[in-house]
Amino acid sequence: MTIDPREKIAIFIDGANVHATSKALGIDIDYAALLKNYKTQAYLVRAYYFTAIIEDQEFSSIRPLIDWLDYNGFKMVTKPAKEFTDSSGERKLKGNMDIELAIEAMEVSAHYDHMILFSGDGDFCALIAALQKRGKKITVVSTLKTNPPMIADELRRAADYFIDIVDLVKKIEAE
Repeated sequence: MTIDPREKIAIFIDGANVHATSKALGIDIDYAALLKNYKTQAYLVRAYYFTAIIEDQEFSSIRPLIDWLDYNGFKMVTKPAKEFTDSSGERKLKGNMDIELAIEAMEVSAHYDHMILFSGDGDFCALIAALQKRGKKITVVSTLKTNPPMIADELRRAADYFIDIVDLVKKIEAE
């Protein structure tokens, strides 16, 4: 799949989903290379990275990545993760960013032609349908190479294009 170089594109990265995907595949994403890859293909309007952060920890393992992305061309959208105890008494963290991603994608949709969504979350099907009604093309980047696949079948079907992140590895994997 090639992007029309005349298109204005926007990248939306579901941080938790991409982290889980890269971990399952054993790859380390070079976000500078990812930006460069898309900047050479079309006009990149903006690249967003959505993630929840644990605020009460003195050091969060994701903090260096957030800071680096913020200083290197990504618009960071974060919120505090919520801590709760489940019915079995186990401490859990919740930090779903789906709503924030969907709202941002809709609010800025007048400024791009083609959305590149890095996520396999089937919850984004309604967003894709709404953007397609506005004439937007949607490419979803996730993987089928894990067992089970990281991408929801209904999301892959809803998208105009699907790219398996494994096929991008040579362009976006950290050395």
